[in-house]
Amino acid sequence: MPLKVLVIDDSAFHRRTLTRIIAAAPEFEVVGTAGDGEEAIKKVVTLQPDLLTLDLEMPRMDGFTFLRWLMRTLPRPTLVVSARESNKSVFRALELGAADFVLKPVSHASLQLGQIEGEVIAKLREIAAARPDKLAMRAQRLAALVPSPAVPPGHKKTGAPAAGRYRCVAIGASTGGPPALQQVLSALDAGLPAAVVIAQHMPEGFTRMFAERLDRIVGLRVREAEGAEELVSGLVLLAPGGRNLTVQAGMGGRVFAQLEAPSATDRYVPSVDKLLTSAAAAYGSRLVSAVLTGMGDDGALGTRAVRAAGGLTIAEAEDSCVVFGMPREAIRTGAVQRVLPLPEIGAFIDGEVGSA
Repeated sequence: MPLKVLVIDDSAFHRRTLTRIIAAAPEFEVVGTAGDGEEAIKKVVTLQPDLLTLDLEMPRMDGFTFLRWLMRTLPRPTLVVSARESNKSVFRALELGAADFVLKPVSHASLQLGQIEGEVIAKLREIAAARPDKLAMRAQRLAALVPSPAVPPGHKKTGAPAAGRYRCVAIGASTGGPPALQQVLSALDAGLPAAVVIAQHMPEGFTRMFAERLDRIVGLRVREAEGAEELVSGLVLLAPGGRNLTVQAGMGGRVFAQLEAPSATDRYVPSVDKLLTSAAAAYGSRLVSAVLTGMGDDGALGTRAVRAAGGLTIAEAEDSCVVFGMPREAIRTGAVQRVLPLPEIGAFIDGEVGSA
C-alpha cells in the first residue's frame, strides 16, 4: 500500500510540481496539499499522512511554527524542501524535528524545480524509515539542552596535551545526524584532550554552515576541514560535503587531516568507512569511534578496522535512533563494544577520553 504524502508549500506551482514528482513513484500517494502551516495542521489531522514535504517560508504560519506543533502533537517524518536563500534555516528545522532536507534550485527559477526529482524521491524513501517518535524526542532533548557559554572562536583552547589513553574521536552519521551530533558534542568538555573528526552525509555547501553553527553552540572549536590540518586536542573537523575526510600519520607522532575526491565506487560521501579506517591506521588503540543514526551500512567496515586496531567502538542504540540502519550494520559486525542511547554517548566518550 502506498505511503501517504502531504505537500506543504505556499507556491501553487511548487505544490503542483512536487505532487507530480512524488505521484510518479509507485510507493507514494499524494493525499493532499496545503499553502501554509494553518492549513497544513487541518490536513494532517484529517488526512493522517505518513510523510510530509515542507516549505519553511510561508504566510500566516511558517514551517518552523508548524514543525513545533507537529512534533508535539502528531509527529511525522518531514522532508524540508527549501529555497537556497533559506539554507541557514535548514539546521533550525532539523533541530525542531525535520528528518532531512532538499534544496529548490533557486527561488526565482521555479521551472527548474523538476531538476531535484530524483533527490526528492530518494530522500522520501530514506525518511520513510525514520521513526516519528524519535524525531520528536530528539527535538525535545535539544530544546532542553543548556547552551555552552558563548566563547569567541579565537578564545577556544586547542592543542592541550592529551591526558588519557585516547587521542582522537571519529564519528559518523547520516539521516537524523545533525541534531544527534549537536547533542554529542554538547556533552564533551571544552578541554577535551583529544581531536574529533566527523563524517556526516550532507550535500556540498552545507557542511561549512553546519560547522559554524556547531562552533557557536558547543564548547569545542568546530570547523569544516580544509585539508592538511594537524589534529590537535579540542579541535573538531567536519568532512566537507562532496569530499572524503581521511586521517594520516606524519612525522614525530603528529597526525593530519586530508581531503580526497570521491571515487566512482563510493556509495556514500563523505564516507564514514574511509574516515574510520584511516583514523584506525593513524591512531590504532588511541582511537574512539561512534556510529550514529543513519540509513545504509556506511561505518560498518570502518568499525571493524577500529576494533582490529585496538580502538574503542560505539554504536547508537536502536531505542534512540531516528533510523537504525548504520548502527545496526555496525553492531552486526560483532566489532562494537558499547551500544548506547544517544543521551549517554557524549558523556561516555568524555569520561573515556579524559581518564588516565
